[in-house]
Amino acid sequence: MISHLHADHFADLIPYGFALRFAPRQQPVPIDPWPGTDEPARPKLYGPPGSNQFLTDLDDTWSLGQHFEQAFETQEYDPHGAIEIGDLRIRFCEVPHYVTTFAMEVTGPGGGRITYGADCCPNDALVGFAEGTDLLIAEATLPRPERTGVRGHLTAGEAGEHAEKAGAKRLMLTHISDELDPETAAGQAGSTYGGPIQVAREGLEIEI
Repeated sequence: MISHLHADHFADLIPYGFALRFAPRQQPVPIDPWPGTDEPARPKLYGPPGSNQFLTDLDDTWSLGQHFEQAFETQEYDPHGAIEIGDLRIRFCEVPHYVTTFAMEVTGPGGGRITYGADCCPNDALVGFAEGTDLLIAEATLPRPERTGVRGHLTAGEAGEHAEKAGAKRLMLTHISDELDPETAAGQAGSTYGGPIQVAREGLEIEI
């Protein structure tokens, strides 16, 4: 599920796609210890409106052939609708960034909600979208607001402000600049948000 078409939010799909296309277990010819398959996995890849053409153009620009089409089952989501994947329901909210970007809400069968804010500058849309969420995953990219005055990202303190205004039960900080260490980011967010704060890390699991 792609929130927006900036490279840091989709580029990992290129090596992942090569693994899907060329890994031994994906091939029709038996290779020890893989038996071969006529139906290789093509995970569904949902992107924002315009993403299908964008990925096609990317294939052409980077001479990838039909990479994304062969590796994934690509679809564009309707930002005004919702997607059902198993027991999960996903809906969207546009948030202000340098390109068209969508925050996402994932609701589980028991009603638990995770709100992913994507990349955004300070805005009321995310606050309303995340109202009462069990977990707000918010970017904390900047150590300070952009010097140019043109906003596109949040500081950790601003991430905390969004969680506080939304009444989020928990806050997870992600997309942190290498100018910030996790402890500093959590401390800045804690100055504006009174609930539990965690910093995203590889392998972290949270039960909602």
